[in-house]
Amino acid sequence: MPQVTLALVGAGLRGQSYARRAQATGAGRVVALAEPDPGRRAAAALEFAVPPERVYTDWAELAADGLLADAAIIATQDQQHSEPTVRLADQGYHILLEKPMATEDREAALIAEAASRNKIMLAVCHVLRYTPYTQVIKGLLDDGRIGRLISVQHLEPVGWWHQAHSFVRGNWRRSDTSAPMLLTKACHDIDWLMYLFGRAPQRISSFGGLAHFHAEEAPPEAAERCLDCAVEGDCPYSAKRLYLGCLDDPSRTFWPLSAVTEDHTEEGVLRALRTGPYGRCVYACDNDVVDHQVVTMEFDDGATCSFTMSAFTPMEHRRTQLLGTHGFLDGNGTTIRLVDFRTGAEEVIDTRATVGASAADGHGGGDEALVDDFLRAVATGDPGLLKSDAATSLAGHRVVWAAEEARATGNVVTLQS
Repeated sequence: MPQVTLALVGAGLRGQSYARRAQATGAGRVVALAEPDPGRRAAAALEFAVPPERVYTDWAELAADGLLADAAIIATQDQQHSEPTVRLADQGYHILLEKPMATEDREAALIAEAASRNKIMLAVCHVLRYTPYTQVIKGLLDDGRIGRLISVQHLEPVGWWHQAHSFVRGNWRRSDTSAPMLLTKACHDIDWLMYLFGRAPQRISSFGGLAHFHAEEAPPEAAERCLDCAVEGDCPYSAKRLYLGCLDDPSRTFWPLSAVTEDHTEEGVLRALRTGPYGRCVYACDNDVVDHQVVTMEFDDGATCSFTMSAFTPMEHRRTQLLGTHGFLDGNGTTIRLVDFRTGAEEVIDTRATVGASAADGHGGGDEALVDDFLRAVATGDPGLLKSDAATSLAGHRVVWAAEEARATGNVVTLQS
């Protein structure tokens, strides 16, 4: 199988992860790079051995030089997805696009149209579809092991410290500079649930909000920064405890620590916490995205699904109960309990997941499998190797936007078929 050449557009943590997997397997090779941050740009160019004449400060410079590779990995910030994706699709690149697809319906539709008219493969990084655990569940449903799927209960345990890191202090803390949290964090989950049902829901309602991470919840003695705070030692959201603790844990140095500082020493971490956004008190940030949300969906046959996203959990694998006419599935991201109503028999299926749920762990193997399948699809010209396409991702994003409309207005939203 021929090696796929890649243009990496955005060399942040997600872009690095996908590019590293491609080069580690030998199935892909980065031959061009666009990254505005000079430190990350230099580090990525060195790591992936990109020649100087193919290292660019932004995607537009890269695009100006024409078609440089078979495919592009686009991992820019959320609000910067549509322009590079449409432009590179028009140039003939196949595209691996970090989620969300876009932050507005209009821009996501432009991406889907560009993929269609150029007849290129475009895979949004809905990595949950690609985990071994998901493939076992999907197989059980497709084989009719629990009959017709009637109801699903699904929990995304965001994790208390992950909420503080990404959605209170971090890049995804505000809807106006990023997008609503349901899109930036949980479009994975909405897409995954649609994958299991095999279609989009018809009616959607939603409730939730920002309950805890705001000034009114701050302890009286709290300071604006953790390093200056008298109650930091007793705070579950202590930046000092979180990020200094990463220094002794190799699994957490790439993420979340590298988002805070590239200086992985105690002095470097303390310096970043003293001056940067990740040292702020969680009750003194400018965040506005929700910290808990419930989405309820109804499908065309009357089947229902409830999805809960909450900050107030450990950071673990998603948990899902699937209730069918002939059986019951209870999954925790690694094992699945199957109860057969016809025989009363029970079995526990171990999907052999040996890694965790976070970005640092490759999302339960989903990151690696997605990259592998994308590169194989490009190398062979077979889009059937991908588990979704641009039109499917657009449909999933429209469910998210409908849920946000429902949450904001208090109405039940009906999707157009």
